Amino acid sequence: MALNTKGSRRITVDGTEYRWRIRRKPFYMQGLCWTPITYAVEAGSGGRPGTILIVIGGQAHPGNWVGAEAEPVRPVHVAASIRQARGQGWDPDRAGSPFRLDRSAGFIAQP
Repeated sequence: MALNTKGSRRITVDGTEYRWRIRRKPFYMQGLCWTPITYAVEAGSGGRPGTILIVIGGQAHPGNWVGAEAEPVRPVHVAASIRQARGQGWDPDRAGSPFRLDRSAGFIAQP
């Protein structure tokens, strides 16, 4: 599986290029602030498809429907997530199931 290039952003972490993307519209559970934002990261080489990194963030989706304050996901957050996932064994060049990284500690669901 590969990321849609439309709306994705490039980032270079430790000399390796990646692409990351946040879904523009929140999923139902994200729209109600019951679950935190998620974003996807893949190797930016564009050659063969590899394993996608799915990061579960610790903040609400900016497009939530209940008006909860949402901190933006910044490139520094994405870089930290990539480094953490690589340390836990994520290999973006190897094909396989998506690798999940949960960084949602501290997320408080809205009523």
